[in-house]
Amino acid sequence: MNTLRGGKKMWVIFALLSAVFAAATAILAKIGIQDMNSNLATAIRTVVVLIMAWGIVFMTGTQFEIPNITAKSWIFLILSGIATGLSWLFYFKALQLGDASKVVPVDKFSVVISMVLAFIILKEAVTAKTIAGGILITLGTLVMIL
Repeated sequence: MNTLRGGKKMWVIFALLSAVFAAATAILAKIGIQDMNSNLATAIRTVVVLIMAWGIVFMTGTQFEIPNITAKSWIFLILSGIATGLSWLFYFKALQLGDASKVVPVDKFSVVISMVLAFIILKEAVTAKTIAGGILITLGTLVMIL
């Protein structure tokens, strides 16, 4: 089930849904953190994400796969969780202090950083399309900062 009718890749659909919900996250968070400590807001959001994620795990029965998780996977998932937590804390503080229309595009510079790390660490192929996309995102980020 990697493709849909017409040859569309499923990852594109999921990535677009991710973008829609990420956009909603920014706007809802900006409204929700008014007159509130951004760290407390992040903690509340994290509890909601935790409940949702574990709810899906139990609904799909995948909790039985926990014993099969390797030490390497545990280490990298924990490191990823730490990175996510730090990202959310800084993101919420930035949203509290700045305009969402400016914070969100700068935050999305993470796309370019992820691309560079994918090339270096994961040895993914560097293509003209990925370079062009990365340059355009970088230019857009610079426009927002300057």
